[in-house]
Amino acid sequence: MAEVRFGKAVNMALDDALAADPTVILFGEDVAEAGGPFGVTRGLLEKYGDRRVRDTPISEAAIVGAAVGAAMSGLKPIVEIMFMDFVAIAMDAMVNQAAKARFMFGGQCSVPMVLRTPHGGGVNAGPQHSQCLEAWFAHIPGLKVVVPSNPSDANRLLRAAIADPDPIVFVENKAMYSLKGEFDESSEPIEIGKAYVARAGNDVTIVSYGAAVNTALQAADKLASRNISVEVVDLRSIQPWDEEAVLASLSRTHRLVVLHEAVTAFGVGAEIVARMSDIGFDELDAPIKRVGAPFMPTPFAKSLESQYLPNAEDVIAAVEQVLA
Repeated sequence: MAEVRFGKAVNMALDDALAADPTVILFGEDVAEAGGPFGVTRGLLEKYGDRRVRDTPISEAAIVGAAVGAAMSGLKPIVEIMFMDFVAIAMDAMVNQAAKARFMFGGQCSVPMVLRTPHGGGVNAGPQHSQCLEAWFAHIPGLKVVVPSNPSDANRLLRAAIADPDPIVFVENKAMYSLKGEFDESSEPIEIGKAYVARAGNDVTIVSYGAAVNTALQAADKLASRNISVEVVDLRSIQPWDEEAVLASLSRTHRLVVLHEAVTAFGVGAEIVARMSDIGFDELDAPIKRVGAPFMPTPFAKSLESQYLPNAEDVIAAVEQVLA
């Protein structure tokens, strides 16, 4: 087992895909010569040339529109939107074209494309460069949404996403690019839609995804010193999401906290709570709690952003409430 940074793990998956399949192409703003805004695509232009790794103009609508057309024409495009906030400019191509093509052409056409984009705070990028908008895409039939929490999953999930015949939004938390973690080069891709138990426990379940999984694990470590046993479920994928795994965990612990970095209102957590209140009602010994960001734009100032983002103490407070 080697130790690899999150950004490098993504780079390795892209490298493998480009090497294995000549139909895979990569393009976006600064992904070629500069190696990406966060250095994730470094070295790929030199290895594969500008016919397969290409910089684009600053036009998210053109980038995603071109990707949809390329995918429908037999290629496998991987495109990068520099900050998730800018997907708003490309929503027509993703929501009305990529997501609908298979349905509108009676299953005769697929759109095998991956849209990579970083979300989240922690780097003081302010309200227009820090939003977590994954719930937008999870709401759209025809799209899949994947959010890894560690380097190994980032690599294995991206490989699965590239191989998938449908459009996938692959979300990377920008504060995690330098995160180190164990990595096994022989590991297989992860099935999209399958969660896993990142930490076993008996007293309460915390369900999360992306960078917030690490916040949940920090809270679980602190609670363990107080003899509170926390189970942490990493969704990995939020569309489709593994409600069977969440229900199984709830059946063991009978208490549930849902955590994500996105604003709490109308988010992924709301969907999980609604489903577990329905299919898991008989397993609940306490009301379900949600933990997320408040309903406001992300602050610029480091001191304010640190209060805005949900942290381990917020999770601990929620766990104490469901255990009370």
